[in-house]
Order: sequence, then structure tokens, then C-alpha cells
Amino acid sequence: MSLVTQQPSLLSELDSMTPRELVARLDKYIIGQDQAKRAVSIAIRNRWRRQQLPEEMAQEIAPKNILMIGPTGVGKTEIARRLAKLTGAPFIKVEATKYTEVGYYGRDVESMVRELVENAIALVREKERKRVEEKAKEKTNERLLDLLCPRPVNFDMVVDSSSDEQMEDPSASYERTRAKMKQMLQAGELDNRTVEISIEQKAAPVMFSGAGLEQMDMDFQGVLEKFMPKSTTHRELPVSEARKVIFEQEAESLLESEKINDEAIKLAENLGIIFIDEIDKVIASESKNADVSRQGVQRDLLPIVEGTTVQTKYGYIKTDHILFVGAGAFHKNQPSELMPELQGRFPIRVELNALTKNDFIRILTEPRNSLTRQYEALLETEGVNLTFTEDAIEQLASFAFQVNQSTQNIGARRLYTILERVLEELSFEAPDMKMGNVSINANYVKERIDKVAEDEDLSKFIL
Repeated sequence: MSLVTQQPSLLSELDSMTPRELVARLDKYIIGQDQAKRAVSIAIRNRWRRQQLPEEMAQEIAPKNILMIGPTGVGKTEIARRLAKLTGAPFIKVEATKYTEVGYYGRDVESMVRELVENAIALVREKERKRVEEKAKEKTNERLLDLLCPRPVNFDMVVDSSSDEQMEDPSASYERTRAKMKQMLQAGELDNRTVEISIEQKAAPVMFSGAGLEQMDMDFQGVLEKFMPKSTTHRELPVSEARKVIFEQEAESLLESEKINDEAIKLAENLGIIFIDEIDKVIASESKNADVSRQGVQRDLLPIVEGTTVQTKYGYIKTDHILFVGAGAFHKNQPSELMPELQGRFPIRVELNALTKNDFIRILTEPRNSLTRQYEALLETEGVNLTFTEDAIEQLASFAFQVNQSTQNIGARRLYTILERVLEELSFEAPDMKMGNVSINANYVKERIDKVAEDEDLSKFIL
């Protein structure tokens, strides 16, 4: 039997995407790093291939986890995040350094799997909300009509005792009035009318934190949610605002929690991506005093990556087919210094290159969400038409590359700092300018950056 029929409907996003198509989509947002893009695209396609196999064979095929090696700010996280968004997959990013060996203060490693399930539930819930949206709108309109045009209590026929002739049925008159009100409601003519609605609120449960308490917190919170008292408040709101509140209530009432939870767990099991950043930081250094739990974190990570069953408040989830992407700069350590068993669970190794000046130029101009486009859009809200000349782009890229070489290399994040510095005055003055055209050229950039860039000590703090 094929697994295809058992998978959640969100998997259809993968059906038409080949590795080449996935790389092409990633190219619209991320510059360079072709080897890493190819690796993750193949890993995603292999999932689709696995789903075409008979169940017995499919269960034997483990995901090819990836270890990305490269300095910060070169696109490691963005590649995985964008890919998850493109494919509709549940995705979480965690830092290996926030976990500690069970028994020490910190987070339980299993909590990353629970976070993934929460992410999957949000995805499935959003999909289900869209499915019930039309029905929820209809029920919302009916409730608003009940508030604007209350149904009379008694629809008994009224009889004229003098003529023994039957008078008009009050219910027919009411239905005509209601139909007219419905037309006015749909046309937005009643949006300013005030109605009184009831809003149900749950009392906030007590939360716990710390190693060893997450499981207790999960179980205890689940029990509390069932027994915590609910309070109802009454508010008078305009129809335009009441519609939003009632729609949320109606949409929520149409959702089947058990169905959502089951589908979300299947989605997380088969499509989930967990990005473990700073994995090189859990390699024990020569100073053993400060590294008492680092080796322990690796030991706790191992069964999660190998494949185990984790309990969540929504049910049990198997991690056998979750895709794990580890990432780290590995400046002081090498991947070979990880535990041999953990190394073996990341068979795909890709090295990401440090960004060159030409990369910075492309980052500033090519992606759909490039920083220059973002700033142009932001200042356009103030009526300011901002443009960057070619020599300005080249100068910005040159400064970013230069500062990364002379201080700590933080990759493309350096562009954020430099652009903020360059556009600080313009951003401050823009509301008072109201309108106008501003062209940023190389001289404009130099005037605002030169003094800082020349002073290496100062640039460490400002750039």
C-alpha cells in the first residue's frame, strides 16, 4: 500500500517541485550558496520519492540529514526557512546552546519536537480555517441579524374578533424585515450600529520552566485547560468590530480539534524540519569545567535524530522521518569532533562560502525582498521616492566587505548596520519632507560611513 493516501493534503505542494525548481525558487530570495541549495532540495525531493513507495519499504528509508558549515550571516538559516515555507512544511529553528543535559538547568532536548508539533498545528489550523471560512461568514451574518433584528417571542396568529378574518402573520412580516436588514448588513450600511456580544475567556493556567519540568508542565497544563473556569464578558461594539469577534468564535466552533491534532502530528512526522543552529557549540573544549553538559546534550540529541517517540499534549510523535539540519561556523572545532554516532546521523555535509563584494552587490539588488527594496517601500509610505544609484550599491557592498574583513565577519547582516547608518538622517527627516525624490549615490554613502570605517576601533562598535 502506498503512503501517498495516508499523508496530509499539504503534501500536494511537493508533488510538482523538482530539485531544479526548488533551487530556482530559492534563488529569488538567497544569493549564491548553490551547493547548500542543491543539498536541501534533494533532501526534500527524497521525501516525495519515499511517499511513492510501498509502506514497508518507505519505513526503512531514513531522511538524509544535513550539516551546514559556514560563518554567520551567509544564508544557512534562510535556506532552510525559505524551503520550509515553499513546501508548506512545519519548521522550527533552535539553538543547540539553549539545551542542557537532562538534570541540569536548561531546556529538555525533546522540547524541540514539541515546538515542531505546535508549528504543525498552526499550519493545519490555518488550512482548516480557510476551509470553513465561507460557512463561518454565513453563521456570523446570521448571528449579527439576530442581534440587530431579534426574533419575536410569540408568532401566534392574531385574529380580528370583530370580522373573524385572519390578520397578517407576524412571522411573515418579521421575515421581510430580516431580509431587508440582511441586504443592508451585506452592503455595509449597518456597520456603525452598536450590538452587545458575549466574549468567553479562559483563565490563564500556571506555567513552569526549567529542566525536568517541561513534561510536567505539558501534562498539568492539559488538565488545567479542561477544568479552568471560563468567564463571560459582555461588550457593546459597532457591527464592523463585532463581525470580526463573532467570525473568530464561529470559525473556532467549526474546527475539529482532534482531527487537526492528528493531521498535524502526521504532517510533522513526515514533513517536519528542525534546524539546529550553533551545533558546533556543544562540542566539549579542552576546559572540561565549563563543558560538563555539552557532551550530555549530544547524547540527548542522538536518540531524537536517530528516531524515537516523543510524548506531546496532542499525542505521540515519531521522529524517524523528521529532517534535521545542523549548522555551525566550526571556527574552533571540526565536525569530526562531534560524537561519532551523531556525526553519522548527518551524512550530507555542505560548506557555505564567506560572502564576497560581488555577493553583497547581488544581495542588495537581486532578491525580491532585498534591503534596498525594503527601504524604498518604507520611505514611500512617507511620500519619499528613494532610489539607489549603481555606484552607491557598489560602495555599500565595498564597505560591508571591508568591515567584515577587518572586524568580525557577520556576513550579510553587516548590510543592515551600514544601511541604517547611511539612511538614519533621511529616515528621521522623511515625515517632514512629505514628498520628494531622493537619490542615494556613492558620495552620499561615503560622507556617512568614511569616518567610522577608517577608525577601526569605532567601527567595531558602530558597524
